[in-house]
Amino acid sequence: MEDLLKKLVGSANVLVNEPMKNHTSFKIGGDADFLVQPQTKKTLCDTVTTLRQEGIPLTFIGNGSNLLVSDKGIRGVVVKICSKMGGIEVDGNKIIAQSGVSLTRLTQIAYSSGLTGLEFAAGIPGTIGGAIVMNAGAYDHEIKEVAASTTYLDENGEIHVLTGIREHKFGYRSSIFQEKDWVILESEFHLKPGESNKIWSQMESIIRKRKRKQPLEFPSAGSAFKRPKDGFASKLIDDAGLKGLRVGDAMVSDKHCGFIINAGNATADNVLELLKQVQDEVFAQFGIMLEPEIKMVGDF
Repeated sequence: MEDLLKKLVGSANVLVNEPMKNHTSFKIGGDADFLVQPQTKKTLCDTVTTLRQEGIPLTFIGNGSNLLVSDKGIRGVVVKICSKMGGIEVDGNKIIAQSGVSLTRLTQIAYSSGLTGLEFAAGIPGTIGGAIVMNAGAYDHEIKEVAASTTYLDENGEIHVLTGIREHKFGYRSSIFQEKDWVILESEFHLKPGESNKIWSQMESIIRKRKRKQPLEFPSAGSAFKRPKDGFASKLIDDAGLKGLRVGDAMVSDKHCGFIINAGNATADNVLELLKQVQDEVFAQFGIMLEPEIKMVGDF
């Protein structure tokens, strides 16, 4: 297996028995059997197609900013699509970016090009691929508002393009990519001309707000729960008296109750138990079952 992977992506891009805590913002997770980082779109397509033909289990990640990886790790091959797949091009009011481009870089490129529409994404961790999969959003805006098309590799090794909100099946923190065994290669964003000083001012304001309100000084996977209908998960958790609730080193943040943080050496089992306790207590008090926004991957 190792020799095959090195042949596909190059020896420098293959890691064996790799601790996944090194690849997630939670800093949690056991070892992956193998982790590979393709550097080009062709390499990514060839690697995925070959490994699928061999029947090897594949797990796809970006920057790991929304993941909880099992303490037992991940069997098979983890395909990490990040900065090594970071091609980006500006064409008028359009930005075409490979799936490994970070949202931070995308927003900076938009700003430097005098393009508005992505300010809401300033400070959101993760990659474009992850943002499309989750329809990432903040402050009443979502990626679906600017994502015009997405090029992907299907389960048969063929490349296709989706266009528009309907074909992407964008919903609240969801898209068609959560239903299919497809791999995002790149996306095209349609923006509008704007004044650079206003774009920068809005981005700065949003980043300051994040730093002020969110526990960015601790490892986490962002918002732990999706927003329930007619309310906010963080308020329900706070009203239930769960601020600071702890299982091992997994803790409900006392700065923002919507976040579960790794306060030291939390395990995935700690986080799972804390998620369950929060869900049970909020349901007991308010009759609302919170749905996790964190994606669980690996050998649970």
